[in-house]
Amino acid sequence: MKSVFITGGTTGIGAELAKHYVEKGWKVGVCGRDKQKFEESFTHQRESISFYAVDVANRDELKNAIKEFSGLIGLDLLIANAGIGYKFKTKVPDFEFSYKMVHVNLLGVMYAFEAALDVMIPRSKGQLVAVASIAGYNGLPGVSAYSATKSAVQKYCESLHLDLRQFNINVTTINPGFVDTPLTQSNHHPMPFLMDAPKAAKLIARAIEKKKMTYHFPFLFAGVVRFIGILPRTWYRFLFSLKMFNYSKEK
Repeated sequence: MKSVFITGGTTGIGAELAKHYVEKGWKVGVCGRDKQKFEESFTHQRESISFYAVDVANRDELKNAIKEFSGLIGLDLLIANAGIGYKFKTKVPDFEFSYKMVHVNLLGVMYAFEAALDVMIPRSKGQLVAVASIAGYNGLPGVSAYSATKSAVQKYCESLHLDLRQFNINVTTINPGFVDTPLTQSNHHPMPFLMDAPKAAKLIARAIEKKKMTYHFPFLFAGVVRFIGILPRTWYRFLFSLKMFNYSKEK
C-alpha cells in the first residue's frame, strides 16, 4: 500500500487531494490545527484518514507526526500544502502577520520536507510536492510576504529537484492560480479564472503522477502572469500602479 502525508489537508485543495488518494486505496495522513475542520470536510472518508493536530510552523510537532504516520511502511509522497494569505491587501504591510506567513508558507514546507527525507533517503525513493502559487512569479502589490514566500518555495524546490535525483526522489512544485478555498474566499477583489477545489485537485494529482518538476494552472492565466514577469521592470511598475491591477489599500 502506498502512503501520502498532506499538510494543510483538512480544507480546500489539501482535503480534496486527501479524498483523491483515499479513493485510490492509499494510506492517507493529514495535519491541521483544527480537528473540527477535519471532521467537517470528511464525513464518509474519516475512518480512512489519519489526522494529526499539528501547527506546521512547529518543527518538532510536524516531524513527530510524519515519523509516526510513516511507521513501518514508509512514505511514498509528501504534499506540503499548508499556507496562509492576507485577508486585506494593504500598502503598509502587517509585519506581525507577515512573519507568521514566513513560518507557515516557507518554513512549514522546509520542516515537512526535512521530516519526509528522514524516511525517504534511506529507502532511496519518494516524491516531495510543495503547493506554491503563481503569485510567486512577481512581487505583487499588497501581498509582499505572500509573493516572497511562494517565490522562495519555487526556488527551494527547483534546487532540491536537482539535488535529490541521486536518491531517486522527485520534487514537484505546484503553482495554482485562484482556487475557491477558505484562503481565497477572504479576497475583496476580482479573481480571474477562479477554479473549484475538486477540479484543481484532479489537475494537481495528475501532475504529481507524471512527476512534473513544476506545474502551473490555469494555463492561460499562468501564461499571462509569467509573461508579465519578463517585462522590463519600469513597464511592470507602471502596469501595477494602475488601479485596475493594484488592489492594495491604505492601512
